[in-house]
Amino acid sequence: MNAIDASYQVLLQAKTPLRYEEITKKVLNGNLWSTGGITPHRTIYSKLAMDIKILGAKSRFVRTAPSTFGLREWGLIDFNVDEVVPPEESEIEKQKYSFTDAAEIVLDTLADKKPMHYNDIADQILELELVNTQGKTPEATLYSMILTEINRNEKRGKASRFVKYGQGIFGLRKWLGEGLAYQIERQNEHVKKELSERIKKLKPQEFELLIGRLLIKMNFVDVEVTKISGDGGIDIRGTLVVGYVIRTKMAIQAKKWKNNVQSPVVQQVRGSLGAHEQGMIITTSDFSKGAVEEAARTDAVPVALVNGQQLVELLIEHQIMVKRLSYELISLDDE
Repeated sequence: MNAIDASYQVLLQAKTPLRYEEITKKVLNGNLWSTGGITPHRTIYSKLAMDIKILGAKSRFVRTAPSTFGLREWGLIDFNVDEVVPPEESEIEKQKYSFTDAAEIVLDTLADKKPMHYNDIADQILELELVNTQGKTPEATLYSMILTEINRNEKRGKASRFVKYGQGIFGLRKWLGEGLAYQIERQNEHVKKELSERIKKLKPQEFELLIGRLLIKMNFVDVEVTKISGDGGIDIRGTLVVGYVIRTKMAIQAKKWKNNVQSPVVQQVRGSLGAHEQGMIITTSDFSKGAVEEAARTDAVPVALVNGQQLVELLIEHQIMVKRLSYELISLDDE
């Protein structure tokens, strides 16, 4: 019997909600479930909380009070149910996440709005089998991926899901409420919208020059904006250099469009590529499903796609048409 079924049997016999420690005690004393873990009570709590989080109204359990669980069939209502469309029952077993998505689930579900050390987050991720990993140091992988997401979003002026408190401690940004961080995020979102509107008002030649400038910041060399009479729809050519070793010739089409880019445009770019070139389309709008599928074809030369939202984030990351402001913030020292 697994932990979920064992907990159900205990509650069914108890006929009343119980704290997770009491559920664990009864499960173990009744030999309903066994575990090699040193914190079986945390495992039981995690399993029940995740069952409610993922299955929603289809879960057999409800949380009737902090750390206390009962059975939904008793007519009880979860005191903190998220209004989400529940997946199929089997999805709780099948669902797998990235390390960062799994970390968000653990913090959102189990942390009670208290930051956790990444080692503890990793333990819960593995205990709940939220990720598929064969790595020997999943905690190090988790730590690196969270930091990478925070740093990448910071460069793009975008609020990360995570907040780092130091010494390997992380929490969720949404716990901060409408404080200073919330105001900064609102300001940044406003600037992003303004930047997007300014880009759309550029003349075609100005837009192409802007993309050329961005490519140089992104480690492209030999960047050349082609003449308007052009070259089969190719607006810019350049070579992407990675680590001073890898050099990839790229042919870029810059589309200042309102409508989504369709698959024939991807085919046109691919047909205009020179020898050993790969393609890229950068647009102020977005791409149709057909265009995305066409660009990703495994039997053809790759064509990278950058939509309007990604373009704005890249411009912010490389501080083109925007500038990053820093202010000094002081706070009281608790010590």
